[in-house]
Parts: sequence; C-alpha cells; structure tokens
Amino acid sequence: MTRISIIFLFLATLFIWSCEKEDNEFGEVTEPSGLDVMALVVGANDANPEGDGSGLVNFTATADNAITYKYVFSDGTTEIAPTGELEKRFTQVGVNTYSVTVIASGTGGVSTSTTIEVTVRSDFDDAEAVQFLTGGSSKTWYWAADEPGHLGVGQNDDNAEANYFANFYQATPFEKDGADESLCLYQDEMTFSLDGETLLYQLDNKGQTYFNAGYEDVVGGSAGFDFCYDFEVMDEPQVVTLAPSESVVVDNGVSGQTRGTVLNFSEGGFMSYYIGATRYEILSITENRLVVRAVQGNNDALAWYHIFSSTKPGTEDPGFDELVWSDEFDGNGAPNDANWGYNIGRGNNGWGNSEDQFYTDRSDNVRVEDGLLKITAKREDFSGAQYTSARITTEDKFEFTHGRVEVRAKLPTGGGTWPAIWLLGEDYATNTWPACGEIDIMEHVGNSQDEIFSSLHFPGNFAGDAVTRSTNVPGVSDEFHVYEATWTPDFIRFFVDGEEYHTFANNPDLPFDSDFFIILNVAMGGTFGGAIDPTFMESTMEVDYVRVYQ
Repeated sequence: MTRISIIFLFLATLFIWSCEKEDNEFGEVTEPSGLDVMALVVGANDANPEGDGSGLVNFTATADNAITYKYVFSDGTTEIAPTGELEKRFTQVGVNTYSVTVIASGTGGVSTSTTIEVTVRSDFDDAEAVQFLTGGSSKTWYWAADEPGHLGVGQNDDNAEANYFANFYQATPFEKDGADESLCLYQDEMTFSLDGETLLYQLDNKGQTYFNAGYEDVVGGSAGFDFCYDFEVMDEPQVVTLAPSESVVVDNGVSGQTRGTVLNFSEGGFMSYYIGATRYEILSITENRLVVRAVQGNNDALAWYHIFSSTKPGTEDPGFDELVWSDEFDGNGAPNDANWGYNIGRGNNGWGNSEDQFYTDRSDNVRVEDGLLKITAKREDFSGAQYTSARITTEDKFEFTHGRVEVRAKLPTGGGTWPAIWLLGEDYATNTWPACGEIDIMEHVGNSQDEIFSSLHFPGNFAGDAVTRSTNVPGVSDEFHVYEATWTPDFIRFFVDGEEYHTFANNPDLPFDSDFFIILNVAMGGTFGGAIDPTFMESTMEVDYVRVYQ
C-alpha cells in the first residue's frame, strides 16, 4: 500500500469515528417536517373580518418531530411556544398586516421555518401614557427612592380588599442604599423613547442588577436572598407594546386602582428589579411619576409594586453657589496655619485604624509647593513606625454644616497607600465616633488602583458596615480629578468630575446636621489600606484646591 493510500485510509477512519462520536454525544438528529401554522383572529366574522378590535390572534403550529416552536413577529417581538400554541395581542392601532415567522426546532439543533401573514384590527390605545413615558421623544426614569413604598410586594388573588397595593412589604426611603447586597438598585436608568410609532425601552444597569432570590440561578448566584449580581442587559433598545390589563385589580372594578394599561417588554426586558416579569401593569402615570405592578414570574401569588420618577431623587439644586471657604495652596512652605492644623502620632489614641505610619508636621511629609499641597508617605523608621506621612485638619479653624465640598487632587500609588478626603463631626471628643458621624468624600487604596470609594459612618453603620459605594476612575494617580460631596438636610451626594455615583438619604435621626471639619491625609496599611508593597519607598497626594460652597 502506498503512503498516500495509508494516509487516506487513516483520515477516512478518523472521519467515521468522529461522526460516530457526534452521534453518541447528541443522539439521533431529527429535522421537523410538515410545518403548518394556523391563525385565528379573535372575533373575526363576515362583518368584521379583521376581528373584534382586541388585536388578539390565536396561533397553532404543528410539525412532525418538532420539540419546540419560536414565533418571530414583524412588530419586533418574539415568543417561545413549546406546544406550538400561542395567543398574541397586536397593539398597533387600526387595521394592520403583520408577517409571522414560525421556527420549528427538532433534536440536534436542526430546524425548519415558514412565514405567514395575518391582518388584524386593534382599537386599544393609550397615547397619553406613551406621551408621559417618552416626553414625546425620549425620557429617562429612576427609582423614586425617597418615597415610602417605592419597592413593595403584596398578594395577587381575588381578595379585592388587598390585591391592589403592597400590603406585605413596603421599602422605606432609600432603604436599599444601606446594604451592600442591594447597593446597585438605585443606580439604574430606564429610558423610554419613540422610533416613529414604535415604543422602545433601554435599561442601563451600570453592569449589575438586583435579583430576587428566586431567580439567582439565572446568574449562578447562591446568596439565598435578594442580591446584586453582575449582569449584562441588551445593548440595543427593546420593543414595548401596550395592551389592556386583565389583572385581578381590573376585576375589582374600582376606579383609580389601575390605569388598565400593560407594558409588554420584548426579549426578556424588565424594569430594574429582576422578578422574572416582562409584563408591567400601569397603575398610575403622570409627567414625572410612574407606578407599576408586576406578577412575579415563578410565584403568581405575589405582585410587586415599583414607583419611578423622571427626576432622580436628590438631584434638586440646593443653591450652594457662594464660596465661603477655600485654600488654593498658593506660595511655598508649610500649609496656611490659619486654615490647617496637624494630627501628630500613630493614631493609637483613638483615631487610628491599625495603620503603620507616624503622622508628622515635617516638610518631608507635608508642604505647599508650586501651587499644590503635597502630602507624602515615606518608608523610613520614625518613632517606632516604619513609615511617615501627614494628616491635616481644619478643626477649630473652619467647621460648617451643609454645603458643597470640592477637592481637586491627584492620588498616590503603591500597595498599602490609603489617601482620604473626609469630614468628621466636630463633637467627636464628647460624642464618641461613630456617634459624631463621618463623611468620606474620597478614599482610595493602592491595592485597588483606580477604584474610588465614598462612605458614611454613623451608629449601626460603621467600620466594615459603613454605607459605601465605589466607582472606577482611570488614571487617579496620573492626573487630577475633582472629588465632590453635596451635603443637605435631605441628601448627601458624591461625585467624581461632576458624575454622581452615590446618593445617601439624610434625616434628623442621623448625625449629619451639625458642624463638621475637613481632614486630608495619606495613611499606610491598616484595616482598609491592606498589605503594604515591600518595595514601596514613597508616594504623594497632590491637592490643587479645597473649596466649600453654601
């Protein structure tokens, strides 16, 4: 036998073995055949061949060897129908003809398809709701997190006394901003827009979605309770169709309990909180407030209630435009002693966090130079510590209640560095921390480069349980960024370069309605800074200015 024949025989044998292996893995491959689709327009008769105006059409698809069916409609929606039977409501007002493609799938992934047309009349219309949702073109909605009951759950049954409101649970204002597992919820942005007469929807979840515990398997979660998980949503807008509601609330027959309009989201679309629902009944809607009700997908005994606002809570202008205090760090030498004092030592007298530096007032660690404040952390043996740095404060020099604080800074780098820009309650000596309150405008750790943190410390929420949010800011150690907090009696909001990433609800029961002072420092190691890079020698936080407006 020639060498070429041997190679050919080997390849042929390999091909036969591969085919046999595929058959073993996937089993018998069967292609559906004889696909037939029937469409029955509800209410159609000789006088009304396009139906009764409900827009409803009942489809039945059959095929030999089919295990499931997929319907693709020319209105931009798709539906899966394992049995082939499907009821579809077309909502474009008037008499319209739609193309319907049905794909029958068999084993092994093979399929066959056919397309039919159906003409149907729909009389249902809610132009006012569409106008409110979109503002006539495009509008973004947010959780009305400052409202009691902005997220709630109640029963879904024939009890007309209790099936129209969240009688089981109602979230308190900003409740979901106080626990790490739900911190992603209020960041979501939901945009409704118009493309001609088509209503579109886009969810921006900033990369994470708050999942009902019953659906954590969708993302492979195991928390056992409602939790924020990384989750990709569609990049392209999804089609939303409107339909009349047929819920138990409608059956109540009580005016004002529901608007009676349902939003149907295509491609698995949902309104921020993942409960397995794609249908949301509008209970009420105005130009700036939307209340919806949705039945939980895997538990139809529960109905969830959401309240949204077209204005993000806390974004009202507080009018903090008057500059009341600032340091521009002009000149050279020590920081202006009319503005700044020093904390000296290891911090082991009550204000340390197991840090490894000794704070000094030496020019090696803190100075004003070339129009910048420079706080430098250095590796050196000093008074029992292996590192030195500086911590300066406005205590007894400038203290204030409410306002807008802006600090333009470039941060140090290196594992173990922990720079911070923060505010501390001035009564800390008699009102022991955390009762005095702490507002961390900016914290950064070199072990998590380019991640910026903001935190609130107060009784019940301090140390590792502080209310904390973070955002990614590329180049924090290479260029200057503006770190800002706007502090009012109602909200504390945190920004980087004008972009808000954290809103916290303030109230009189919290310690954030009295005088605070400003602190700037660079710590090394400690409970938050973490392990220090053994090769670290020194690095500097540079501050261009500190400004306070009221």
